[in-house]
Amino acid sequence: MNGLTLVIITLSVYALAYRFYGAWIGAKILAFDENRTTPAYRLENGYDYVPTNKWVLFGHHFAAIAGAGPLVGPVLAAQFGYLPGALWILIGAVLAGAVHDMVILFASVRYDGSSIIDIARKEVGKVSGIATAIAVLFILVLAMAGLALVVVNALYNSPWGTFTVAATILIAMYMGIHMKYIRKDDIVGATIIGVILLVLSVIAGPYVEKTALGHFLTFNAKQMTVILATYGFAAAVLPVWLLLVPRDYLSTYLKLGVMALLAIGVIIVNPEIRMPAITQYVAGGGPIIPGKVWPYVFITIACGAISGFHSLISSGTTPKMIKNEKDILPVAYGAMLAEGFVAMMALIAATSLIPADYFAINVPPQVFEKLGMHPVELQHLSQMVGENVAGRPGGGVTLAVGMTYIFEKIPWIAHLSSYIYHFIILFEALFILTTIDAGTRVGRYLLQEAGGLIYKPFADRNWWPGIIITSFLISFSWGYLVYGGSVSTIWPIFGASNQLLAGIALALGTTVIIKKGKAQHAWVTFVPFLFVSITTLYASYLNIVNNYLPKGNWVLVILSAAVMILAITIIVDSFIKWYKWLVTDKLTKEQIEASVFN
Repeated sequence: MNGLTLVIITLSVYALAYRFYGAWIGAKILAFDENRTTPAYRLENGYDYVPTNKWVLFGHHFAAIAGAGPLVGPVLAAQFGYLPGALWILIGAVLAGAVHDMVILFASVRYDGSSIIDIARKEVGKVSGIATAIAVLFILVLAMAGLALVVVNALYNSPWGTFTVAATILIAMYMGIHMKYIRKDDIVGATIIGVILLVLSVIAGPYVEKTALGHFLTFNAKQMTVILATYGFAAAVLPVWLLLVPRDYLSTYLKLGVMALLAIGVIIVNPEIRMPAITQYVAGGGPIIPGKVWPYVFITIACGAISGFHSLISSGTTPKMIKNEKDILPVAYGAMLAEGFVAMMALIAATSLIPADYFAINVPPQVFEKLGMHPVELQHLSQMVGENVAGRPGGGVTLAVGMTYIFEKIPWIAHLSSYIYHFIILFEALFILTTIDAGTRVGRYLLQEAGGLIYKPFADRNWWPGIIITSFLISFSWGYLVYGGSVSTIWPIFGASNQLLAGIALALGTTVIIKKGKAQHAWVTFVPFLFVSITTLYASYLNIVNNYLPKGNWVLVILSAAVMILAITIIVDSFIKWYKWLVTDKLTKEQIEASVFN
């Protein structure tokens, strides 16, 4: 197997899936109505509800959903060999992830941009609504803290990275002002200016590092945490057109641009996939992932195939900006396939390394010594990037080394290997940061909805005291975890919790299809719901009995059990309602026609 073959297979499968499967679901099951006024127009306030060009919105949505998962997950899952990860990225993204994102976005658009919490409460019942609210808020804070910790570790004591990231914020704000006031809706002009400034900021980074400004932009981990949480607060409070949307749109050019360049590099170099199709670790005992290929490959890759976090974006910022229901297909289904492509590129980069070198980089030295492997090109790889890369677990360094290794084989850029490596490390930080700002804003929406049950004005999306208070609470919550470093102790349960949220969202998607009177097609969400739920509940159980209990880590035991109980509660409640609607107390034609989904 070689990299070019995997690229061709991925592009072919995704193109066919988008053209036929995604389009069929949109037209025949969800029945997009292009003549229906969307909440972006009906509730337009110039703040959260803003009609947005579909390609700009695609950029926001893709940037918001594509965090650490599609970059790091496939790299870690390469422990099992390239085949299990490649199959799940292809099949999971087409049949589970993209469907999940599109159905939830459709449901939220029909519900005026409401969150899955509000939709579950109104469509399934109070029990599911409360359980979903607790599960979503819990998982969201964990997600933001875990992702933020990765960014902090990438940017602290790194003036080059800090300068470029800060520059993207200022550039995005200019783009927002340009399209809002200077030349209204001038997407092309704003894009050209933004991309040129982005490239210049990346090039200027190493030079700024040596100046007084570079010294000023050098922060330790604690300082960087405070700065990041402050940014999250600002992104949640400021109008979407000023910062969030243009920044995500701009970042999408960088994200997809780097991955497109990697694809071109793979086409030119056609690297051999050196990792076996299946390794001995599929049966367990691996040095990176402590479990068998099933269920752990599905939990590890996560966002590259399906992610519950996507349901928060699909029922958070994005539905409030959809101009036309027909835009749901490219924005939701299309963005998930783009993320799947990113995941496949990451898998190719990692598996193009010699297995012994891959493990030497991605596991601690004391663990690698016990594997009985001998590095082959590790010294060359370290010289290539300009620093020692041995014993750097986590996936980020392995991905950057693998990508640089591919580019090094292109003669006219081989001398830039060190620069390319450090640029990719920066690219990874930028990739994750856009998920943090959108996630924090979604957290604000959820807290406003929950706060409205206690004090009604909180539910008013235009009430500024509620906006400020909830934005502060959500950014402070994940910022506090990162500042204290305690998030590192609960990060292992995030993968399982995230996938359980995907199962919850797919259950809600099944409800949507049934209430549309399309029960005969409910399998499009029910089958992936069943698979994801069973797989993830089993993984959560294994985490408890094999990882947490033997180590006496009762905090992780309690947290994992709590998420499992919440998920099971929602699943059982959904099955009861489905049985009622389809068997004992069937939905009438009048009830179906009166549904908000029709």
